Amino acid sequence: MPHEPQPHALDAEAVRAWSSLALAALGRAREDIDAINVYPVADADTGTNLYLTAEAADRALTQTLRDEPRATPEADGVSDATAQAPLSRAVRAYAHGALLGARGNSGTILAQLLRGVADVLGEEPAGRGPGRLLAQALTRAAQEAYTAVAHPVEGTMLTVAAAAARAGEAAGGAAGTAAEVARAAYDAARAALAETPGQLAALGRAGVVDAGGCGLVAVLGALWQALSGREPAPEPVPGRTVDVPLTPDPCEREHDGPAYEVIYLLEASEAAVGELRARLDALGDSLVVVGGEGLWNVHVHVDDPGAAVEAAVVAGRPYRIRITHFGDERRRARGERAQRAVVAVAPGEGLAGLCGEAGATTVLAPHGQVPAVAELVDAVRRAHAREVVLLQGGTALREAAAAAAEQARADGVRVAVIPTRSAVQDLAALAVHDPDGSFDEDVVTMTAAAGATRYGELAVAERQSFTSAGICQAGDVLGLIDGDVAVIGPGLAETAQAVLERMLGSGGELVTLVLGPEVPDSLAERLEAYVQQGHLAVDTVTYRGGRYSAPLLIGVE
Repeated sequence: MPHEPQPHALDAEAVRAWSSLALAALGRAREDIDAINVYPVADADTGTNLYLTAEAADRALTQTLRDEPRATPEADGVSDATAQAPLSRAVRAYAHGALLGARGNSGTILAQLLRGVADVLGEEPAGRGPGRLLAQALTRAAQEAYTAVAHPVEGTMLTVAAAAARAGEAAGGAAGTAAEVARAAYDAARAALAETPGQLAALGRAGVVDAGGCGLVAVLGALWQALSGREPAPEPVPGRTVDVPLTPDPCEREHDGPAYEVIYLLEASEAAVGELRARLDALGDSLVVVGGEGLWNVHVHVDDPGAAVEAAVVAGRPYRIRITHFGDERRRARGERAQRAVVAVAPGEGLAGLCGEAGATTVLAPHGQVPAVAELVDAVRRAHAREVVLLQGGTALREAAAAAAEQARADGVRVAVIPTRSAVQDLAALAVHDPDGSFDEDVVTMTAAAGATRYGELAVAERQSFTSAGICQAGDVLGLIDGDVAVIGPGLAETAQAVLERMLGSGGELVTLVLGPEVPDSLAERLEAYVQQGHLAVDTVTYRGGRYSAPLLIGVE
């Protein structure tokens, strides 16, 4: 016989059951929710983003419960550990996991809703009954979600959350149980979802309910099931009732907003985040900033991803930066993949922005670090293309790039890894990328451009050691050419010029300079002047590599 759902009190076990049931519900509805995603961008990924956010939350919760002391030495199951975990620790772990793994606009809002729930359930009950406590948690969740969105719009999952909170408050009197509050919230959310096409023009034109709100209904249904032991009646996600006509020009987008989605985690003070909100709000739209206590998840749509990342650097320490080009939203809304995309590993925030502006999906890997294979696979999936060119960006990344390509091929994606050894070779390859040509020709052309670019790098020696250019002392500036130490110098400027002089000895047409975060503009001016004086036919371009990049990268094409 099938296992019957069991009701739970409002405790850590209920949170564990809620998480598991919500993940399963979103998994079942994932593709259908993607299919009705038309707002704010019709990029057909709301269901996927909600599922991945819930998956990250569930993973964090499971790990926290496993780390709890066991009731007996031989107990080794999650349920045994759950019995020892307080509600506060479980719900905070659940919300924190969602914050770290939030994807897209909808996933980021879901993370803030869970944080609002945790802010209340993570406190001491202080005499409040479980029904009243849950009602207050749902109210706080809706309030914090509205606050997180720069310009709240009705007819979205915010509206659904607010309706659920109002119904929960009405049911959460002194005698109301947690299950009764959850049922009231779930029913109200379903009713509010049905009204969204009449509240938001984009939904009405397409004949769909809000995709994010649809996902939230699934999450609230899972909450009711965890607390009551009763499974919600199956409700298929309604498909589109109106076809959205295509314009005659296939290159014209129905959505005329910004072209890039930028997401990152940020360590910063609340005051700095307030200033960041203002800067990002002026750069684009769909701004959502969630989190608190020094850790934030930032989501924004912009035309200048580099500026969005630079704003984060001013505010604090950003990491896990993801930049995605929307492409043709109507194509993605129909579930079709792009024919080809580029994924680039960038060793600095500024470089990530440059690659993003060139149309690449980027993975930020601070200089000297190797990203996890899972990060590269995720980037290939985010690129949403049948064919992907992966720029590995360094010899140390060869194994990770090859493993990621193998996994992506198992998913049916054609992947070619271009063995670039420096970010300047990535930039050279991106400059000749032709998404409309044949895959093989594009790969050959990009590989040739990367291979024709000599690369140099400056580093500071940490200790005395033997190099191909002699013995260096701690603090010496090392000038590397094509991966080997060619120059050992006392200062940055002298060593940089010596490296550039050697690299131009065999000719060149274009010099690319990528300055690290602490390097003054005067160094670039000195090197540009040297090129102008001795190599009149050579052009020079200068970029800022941003935080985490090397002191100086040099490319000569």
